[in-house]
Amino acid sequence: MNTDSSGKRATSSAFVVLVAAAVGCAGHAPGSGESVPGASTVALHPAVDFAFESLDERPVSAETLRGKVTLIVFLTTSSLPAQAQVDFLVAMAKHDADHVNYAAVALEQRDDRELVEMYRKSLAIPFPMAVADTATLHGQGPFGDVSAVPVTVILDRAGRMVWRVDGRVAKSDELRAAMRGL
Repeated sequence: MNTDSSGKRATSSAFVVLVAAAVGCAGHAPGSGESVPGASTVALHPAVDFAFESLDERPVSAETLRGKVTLIVFLTTSSLPAQAQVDFLVAMAKHDADHVNYAAVALEQRDDRELVEMYRKSLAIPFPMAVADTATLHGQGPFGDVSAVPVTVILDRAGRMVWRVDGRVAKSDELRAAMRGL
């Protein structure tokens, strides 16, 4: 480290650029709106591109959910842990659905759409629910393998996956902590 004229340690600009990139500043100097020389302006994680067949007129797609923090749960209608996860999300949505998107994606065949609709009604799910596409059912969709239900994913406002938990119920306090600052 170098020292400045007052004898204090000066931070090298290369170190600042590396730290800025690591914390997701995408090459912008804080508050300046200008790029930091040598830093990439490419996001560290690309936005997830998806579109699932919704049960109603509310689309479940990257395009319609972008702009707000989004919480998506992948589930099967036969999974009790997935039902418990939905219960947490329903309670959370009552308090913050105005600034957080919630969605559920059923890992069921399209032929089972009626079963998924009954599941949604019986659990009083107020947010959009969709049926997964074939690629997602086979672990080849944009979220990768989601077979260990429930799979709960948080996307930031730009649509990038920033948090994920597979095969267990994430309680409200854990979810809210993961969304803090997004």
